Amino acid sequence: MNHSSLDITIIFTSYGSFRPLNYFFLILALIFYLLSVFSNIFLMLVIYFESSLHKPMYIFLFNLAVNGLIGSCTVWPKIMENLLSYTQEISFPACLGQVFGAYFYGASAYTTLSVMAYDRYVSICKPLLYHTIMTPGKVKALLTAANIIPLFSIAILVYLTSRLPMCKYTIHKLFCDNLTLVKLSCVKSVLVNLYGISTATLLIGFPCMTVLLSYAKILNVCLKASKDAQKKALSTCSPHLITFINFSLASLFSVIYNRYSAFLPGEVNILMTVDTMLIPPLLHPVIYGIRTQEIRKCFVKTVRKKERLFRMF
Repeated sequence: MNHSSLDITIIFTSYGSFRPLNYFFLILALIFYLLSVFSNIFLMLVIYFESSLHKPMYIFLFNLAVNGLIGSCTVWPKIMENLLSYTQEISFPACLGQVFGAYFYGASAYTTLSVMAYDRYVSICKPLLYHTIMTPGKVKALLTAANIIPLFSIAILVYLTSRLPMCKYTIHKLFCDNLTLVKLSCVKSVLVNLYGISTATLLIGFPCMTVLLSYAKILNVCLKASKDAQKKALSTCSPHLITFINFSLASLFSVIYNRYSAFLPGEVNILMTVDTMLIPPLLHPVIYGIRTQEIRKCFVKTVRKKERLFRMF
């Protein structure tokens, strides 16, 4: 990034002029944002302090909760600030920071979900070898790969985008994304486009294939198993499946909107932002908290401990 890029200011046009109604949207966004942050932090604390949850599945879930915090905190504070501002703008470096945080959130969520699918596959299809395969070293390696690969891939993408000369300075969205910044450039970069496609294939296509293959094998095993085994497998896999389907649909709609935003009404912009950057981080802890028996038990145990402490004081 050259010195002139540091002085560039990007203006958001989708907010419109300031209205008293913005206070209502601010309160609504703040409530959901705080719920998302506190639910993920609470889930992380439950997993951290409960030794019975120190298993690969819950360690991966801990990483997913951290990822949800990154996604929420990258975008929503700036959106709430813009709702109260008469000039909705952001510096070019901060805009690139939003791109990095939002894309890392999405990519890391996919890689983490694929690792979780592999864990479920080993647990159900190879139960006798589970502890031999999912060793602490293997879990650390999978977690490292699930975070480091997206980290470096997205960092390179953002770096390539930062080198492009800007000729336009307005974005008709609630936050920055890479494709929009590329469209603001004075030139069409084949390198950025090819790298973007390659990165999407690596960070979205490959994890999706991993999840689909894992569940195809799980389904094959379940069809041959008893009804009790099928019920147990369903209760174990359903939170992950719900989370994966929800996140995939949100990501798909976001990609469609990014490509065809010119043909869609402005309200869709708001729905896409909520659907991709607020709903998944909020739903993941709720889904796992409701559907996972061990987490429910630990949740009740933690609440009862707090009640006893309050009574003591």
